[in-house]
Amino acid sequence: MSLFRKSTAPLPAPTGEGAAIAPDAVPAGLVSLTKAAAVSLDKQGLTGQRAAVYLVLDHSGSMHGFYQAGAVQRLAEQALGLSANLDDDGTVPVIYFGSRAEEAFDVRLDNYQGVIDRTHPAVPWGYTDYAAAMRAVISEYQRSGATDPAFVIFQTDGEPDDRAAAEQVLREASKLPIFWAFVGFGPRPRFLEKLDDLRGRAVDNASLFHAAAPERVSDTELYDGLTAEYAGWLAASSAAGITR
Repeated sequence: MSLFRKSTAPLPAPTGEGAAIAPDAVPAGLVSLTKAAAVSLDKQGLTGQRAAVYLVLDHSGSMHGFYQAGAVQRLAEQALGLSANLDDDGTVPVIYFGSRAEEAFDVRLDNYQGVIDRTHPAVPWGYTDYAAAMRAVISEYQRSGATDPAFVIFQTDGEPDDRAAAEQVLREASKLPIFWAFVGFGPRPRFLEKLDDLRGRAVDNASLFHAAAPERVSDTELYDGLTAEYAGWLAASSAAGITR
């Protein structure tokens, strides 16, 4: 699957240790999201922290209503708002997954409007292969040559087809500079709760935010949920020699 992927040069950065992208480089439609994300990061002592933000989107059949209602488009915009504070290229690589993981494509500050409706119809509806999606993120991150850690927003509304494989990949990934911020849409995400507390990891490399009805979740609630455990992971991964 080939979507509008292209590399982008870093956008103008502000002076100081705040957001990664200068305010005047952020489109008007994303300003409030960028500011809300900044407040949540500041609450956790993360202002000035840098990370490569990724977005993983469930494209299983049960997700159809969330795409139709615009909840997935909104999450893509929220991911960009967070990325504007953490990453200076104005880009979030996105990976759709169902029965397999699709090739990553870039959501950018200059193409984000309607991006989900333009891209997801080309993706088949499938089952729910967490492990394939997680491996795809790991490969994409390692290929990128990034030196900052990865902050992965991983959205799903269901349990994986292969639970053991998902658990194993998360354990293996705990030795990598990758943090997994799971976001559960819909019913109580019992398996995500298990992953959040999974034993046998080098460090706790995951968090969980449950957005039962995403249209009712405020930007502040989402960003607070995404960032709540990230500072703790940074400290633990640094102590373990996983991040610098």
